[in-house]
Amino acid sequence: MLSQKTKDTLLGPLNANNPVVVQILGICSALAVTVQLKPALVMGIAVTIIVAMSNVIVSLIRNTIPMRVRIIVQLVVVAALVTLVSEVLKAFAYDVAMQLSVYLGLIITNCILMGRLEAFAMTNKPWDSFLDGLGNGLGYAIILVIVALIRELFGAGQLLGIQIIPESWYAANGGWYENCGMMLMPAMALILVGCVIWAHRAYNDKEGK
Repeated sequence: MLSQKTKDTLLGPLNANNPVVVQILGICSALAVTVQLKPALVMGIAVTIIVAMSNVIVSLIRNTIPMRVRIIVQLVVVAALVTLVSEVLKAFAYDVAMQLSVYLGLIITNCILMGRLEAFAMTNKPWDSFLDGLGNGLGYAIILVIVALIRELFGAGQLLGIQIIPESWYAANGGWYENCGMMLMPAMALILVGCVIWAHRAYNDKEGK
């Protein structure tokens, strides 16, 4: 059974301390890979795995890392894991790896990873660090999925390549609906992330009262 402290470590980043909507970290990749749901899911899973595993590794070796080179060591650990994940994706999901393109490699400099390594893994045990990484990765992934779901559904009428909005609804077929092309534009990602931040804070302020 998890203690209250470990529950807070794991579940806190999903809502009250979400890395994207509360800490405002990882915004760039959140904007870049959310045109479709599939790459957003893959990016969320990749970041979750990398944050959790890098947290564990750094926690295990934290007492042997000279403080003056700790950032370099953290970067090497993250870079090795990102390379491994990138190669696995190229082997088993090449089309998604190409969609993610440079953003997959930029996980190395993701503020969420470096923040958790420096703020948590360097001062906590491996199990707690794993839970912290898992929670922050999932918190990041949730926001990506929400934004990508809205953009793909209303921008293309599909989710994961499956047509959700019936073809009979479209104006070309005598219906009333048209896809919102703006949803597929980069600016809309920023607007939607802003809306998610607003909704999250409004909800939590209300619950706090």
